[in-house]
Amino acid sequence: MQTILVTGAAGFIGWKVCEFLLDEGYRVIGVDNLNDAYDVRLKQWRLSTLNGKAGFTFLRMDVCDREALGKLPEFDAVINLAARAGVRQSVKNPHVYFETNVMGALNLLELCRERGVEKYILASTSSLYGAHNPRPFREDANTDAPLSPYAASKKAAEALCYAYHYLYGLDVTVLRYFTVYGPAGRPDMSLFRFVQWISEGRPVIVYGDGRQERDFTYVDDIARGTIAALKPLGYEVINLGSDKPVVLMDAIHQIEQLVGRKAHIEYHPRHPADVQATWADISKARKLLNWQPEYPFVEGLRQLVNWYSENREWAREIDTLRSG
Repeated sequence: MQTILVTGAAGFIGWKVCEFLLDEGYRVIGVDNLNDAYDVRLKQWRLSTLNGKAGFTFLRMDVCDREALGKLPEFDAVINLAARAGVRQSVKNPHVYFETNVMGALNLLELCRERGVEKYILASTSSLYGAHNPRPFREDANTDAPLSPYAASKKAAEALCYAYHYLYGLDVTVLRYFTVYGPAGRPDMSLFRFVQWISEGRPVIVYGDGRQERDFTYVDDIARGTIAALKPLGYEVINLGSDKPVVLMDAIHQIEQLVGRKAHIEYHPRHPADVQATWADISKARKLLNWQPEYPFVEGLRQLVNWYSENREWAREIDTLRSG
């Protein structure tokens, strides 16, 4: 059975990808530097569900450390999920985004070249589509006008991936994820925040008028699509999204019903790096990966709310305001 290197293994998507790979019988080398970009307890909780599983090896390591990467055991493919994510925080601290998202991607591409590893999957983002492209977003849309350093860093990583495919024949699949949510998610993401704030009776901060739309995609669906992309494809960019945008205020009302409390909403000005709407055209994923999302939005929200309720003792303490 193949051994897959998963970077960002303690991250939200990385954890679920590792879990599903192990369930399918793969061996997994999980790498993560366990940084404090957000509350490390979330990363430790995710790791605790993986540790002890047959076939799983975890190594605390930074993808920016070329020397450490060179000492990794042998592997057959890379799923590069190590990243600094988040639009607003990248405006405040752009340098760390380029170090991890660009140099980290380059280090792993070089490692594949040196070792003759043939498959590389890059986690990218719907943020590349910016504000000017028609919806639903297609993979061949123009991505030359990113609105944030985060989006720009992922654009650069995608360009490096193509160069390595062209120069060395590396089989690369770039996956553009659309607003991933679910249990143990990132605390800077809106749905995690809303569940915490409503559950604890705190003010619910809404940037703009709340009419913005997001193509929320459940983490299990994203993990399945990521693993499906391990097949040989040459060089492809593929959207993974729900194809069903949700208005932010509608999501808040759904959470109110699931939690059983009313939201106390505070409206703040819209951040200039935020786009008004995202919507994925997923016809390519259906065709090339035989993939489509399975979780209805309300069911995914229920899973998130249930997880929060079960872990509320410590999850209520997580700082959800750090990234603005």
